[in-house]
Amino acid sequence: MFKSKVTDVFFDLDHTLWDFEKNSALTFEKIFQSHNVDVNLKEFLRVYVPKNLELWKLYGSNEITKEELRYLRLRVVFDQISYAISDENIKLLSEEYIKHLSSFNHLFSGAIEVLKYLKPKYNLHIITNGFKEVQIKKLKNSGIEGFFIEIIDSETAGVKKPNPIIFSAALEKAKVTAEESVMIGDNLEADILGAQALGIQAIHFNSHKNPEHNFCPIINHLGEIKTFL
Repeated sequence: MFKSKVTDVFFDLDHTLWDFEKNSALTFEKIFQSHNVDVNLKEFLRVYVPKNLELWKLYGSNEITKEELRYLRLRVVFDQISYAISDENIKLLSEEYIKHLSSFNHLFSGAIEVLKYLKPKYNLHIITNGFKEVQIKKLKNSGIEGFFIEIIDSETAGVKKPNPIIFSAALEKAKVTAEESVMIGDNLEADILGAQALGIQAIHFNSHKNPEHNFCPIINHLGEIKTFL
């Protein structure tokens, strides 16, 4: 099990508790209908999902800005599926996407149950690379904000996971040591290896069905957290 007694549990939000892909698909369906964007949603998402993950990785390593991320993830995809659309409409859709994304609030199966299980036993917190204004809305609208004491986001911290500074900031805000903490997230590099570099123990929620590894325990359903905590 874990090397030391755990008092605090840090969660990633997107792709870990909040079902980003499902909520994102519903958001695109809504805004495409509202703005008469005549594309095959399934085909759009087939290209968009991996491209969005690729661009988020670039954003995470400071190779592109937030504005470039929001523009490119639409421009590149529309170009690849050969749908003609102006930059003006790209900007409009990008703003509409951010506006409506947090209105869909599907969580991964077992999220509420495991949070209810953990809350009486541990101090719970969030560490997210997502944009602050959107992440707060997601937590509130999905009804899970009350489970968490501290919410640490990359915009406020000034760096993104896996940078050790954001994990140090999280430990400082939570007033806890690395040895007493566990990080639970979906991204091996950002969440798991980032946390472990600072001595924080970890559980990998493999929501992307990535290859197995030996860095830490791997779970495929959030309910499996009860096995370890």
